[in-house]
Amino acid sequence: MRPARARTIALLALGYLAYLLAGAAVFQALEQNAEHVVKNNTLRHKLDFLRNFTCLNKEALERLVEVIFEATKQGLYPVANESQLAQHSNWDFSSSFFFVGSIVTTIGYGTLAPRTAGGQIFCVFYALFGIPLNIIVLGHISKGLSLFCERLGRCLSNKGMKKKKVKVLTMLFFLVTGIVAFLGIPPIFFMGMEGWNYREGVYYAFISLSTIGFGDYVVGSHPQREYYSFYRALVAIWVIFGLAWLALLFNLLIACLEDTEKKIVEDFHKKVRAGKGKERLWHAAQHASSGPVKDEVLLDVCHTTTVTDVDTADPSSTRNEEETNS
Repeated sequence: MRPARARTIALLALGYLAYLLAGAAVFQALEQNAEHVVKNNTLRHKLDFLRNFTCLNKEALERLVEVIFEATKQGLYPVANESQLAQHSNWDFSSSFFFVGSIVTTIGYGTLAPRTAGGQIFCVFYALFGIPLNIIVLGHISKGLSLFCERLGRCLSNKGMKKKKVKVLTMLFFLVTGIVAFLGIPPIFFMGMEGWNYREGVYYAFISLSTIGFGDYVVGSHPQREYYSFYRALVAIWVIFGLAWLALLFNLLIACLEDTEKKIVEDFHKKVRAGKGKERLWHAAQHASSGPVKDEVLLDVCHTTTVTDVDTADPSSTRNEEETNS
């Protein structure tokens, strides 16, 4: 491996590790105290419950908590009453469409998963063919968005705008329209349908479109709320188009980061070469400062200069001198 490439990889690895360490430190500072508060509140509620209902012992309460936890893992909402639980289904057609969308897009919220043997086996083969198919579809959608941006750029160029200005305006148009369409407007609908605030809606939109999919916020999962029949199916379609837009945005960010990386590496290599050049000059000066060596260095310099002058002389002028002498 070349030294320059090794230095580039080392700088990239150090930058990546520093980014991960900084992120871990920030999340620890922001979330650890909140976790302690939740733990203390949970323990306090359990003790208060046992104190108020003396007919229950600790083991019975733990079993109840396990049942509730298992129901939550399977996508059920235990707070709802019997009629609400009976009416709400995570496996109606709209919810199933939303689920297969989370499979092929690899979001995987984790709040809903097949529990039967047949469902799990089918899920494996469905994902095996569905994920590549989804990548192809997203590629075509991304190409369509790129062509639209290129046409916009040509239209601006035909009006006499400079190339750099056209590029900036096209990027801004793509960025602003995407943010409004996929991150700005949908949270407003989520506020009405899910009861979230706007910040939570933006958070859900980005976590879904980036395929992170924590599963802490999922649309259409609250049995105490009334949803339209194809609400989750429409959200799945929004996710597919949003994925294509965000994939293009990530590609643009990657290109910008790669350009920045190249500039940093080039500056680093220039400084290294400049340092080596100064080191050579210093050694030459050290050799030239010694007695006999100084004369030899001067002779070498004079000889080199003479040879260079002869090599770079104009051939026509040399011929003129020969003709004059003759």
